[in-house]
Amino acid sequence: MINFIHNMPKNGSNYFRYLLPAPEQALWGMSVTAAGFTHVPAGASYPLSKHPADHDLAWDRGRVLEAVQIVLIESGRGVFETREGGQKRVEAGTAFAVVPGTWHRYRPDPATGWDESWVEVQGPVLDKLRRKGLFDTATVVRGNAFLASMDKALDEVHALARMGTPGFQPELSARAYGVVAAWAQMDGKHSAPTRLTRAVLKAEQHLAEHFTEPVNVEKLARQLGVAYSHFRRAFRTHTGYAPWQYILRLRLGRARRQLVSGEDATLEEIATRLGFSSGFHFSTTFKHAFGVSPDQWRRQMRGDRPHPAPAPKSGTRPKRANWTKSLRQE
Repeated sequence: MINFIHNMPKNGSNYFRYLLPAPEQALWGMSVTAAGFTHVPAGASYPLSKHPADHDLAWDRGRVLEAVQIVLIESGRGVFETREGGQKRVEAGTAFAVVPGTWHRYRPDPATGWDESWVEVQGPVLDKLRRKGLFDTATVVRGNAFLASMDKALDEVHALARMGTPGFQPELSARAYGVVAAWAQMDGKHSAPTRLTRAVLKAEQHLAEHFTEPVNVEKLARQLGVAYSHFRRAFRTHTGYAPWQYILRLRLGRARRQLVSGEDATLEEIATRLGFSSGFHFSTTFKHAFGVSPDQWRRQMRGDRPHPAPAPKSGTRPKRANWTKSLRQE
């Protein structure tokens, strides 16, 4: 399955690896066909080493690829050019996508050099995302890569790709999904992160660490120096949830793990640990989110035989829990 691996001698961290498209990509939706990292010093000729013929990049003629390639510039600056979009400046924290069938070329500024970290992917999932416009030619250069943690996602790809393990690696495909997800979070702007963006990221981290405690989201927004109404909209855009819904999801995720752990904690005990006002509050919120009660879910996950619920008496309606209060958005 391995087509080409090269460890570049000028810097121990530099490498690139090429693989044949995997038959398993139809099952997994995506496979990695190439990956690499290169530190290009200032004044060095580019590229530092020759790549396979179908990927070799010469500035005077450019190239065309058959797969999606995502390239992150971790330091330095340079240019990226396509016929459709013209030449664009790229710098640290910027990523660009090479779209299949599109002529392109890129290189670092000789005055600064750059560090480039990249992965090449293909498969039916990428085809669907392209049809949805994720790799539209108008937004193939995107900023705020570090805020989207693309550098960390690419590091996970490199950690596996460097190993040179033969054959298709599901883990490598899974890591590539993380890079594509980071790309989807990025925008087409190259500006520095705004105060509101920084506040949302800090709030997300704070809530992830303190979600079992009482939380006043409006007070948190004030402490982060932003208006609550703006903060709430930005938080929903970034996470997909309003702040209080986000807290509940974190609590419910922890609850599911506790329900299947070895201990037989009561619903009241779990509710107290996770910040719910009561076992009833916890149970109704859980059932609304997952469609079953906590006890039913615990029995299912442990393989216990569920006890049939008693049939309602004739002429009566089951009571409907008032869970909407739990999901109120402050």
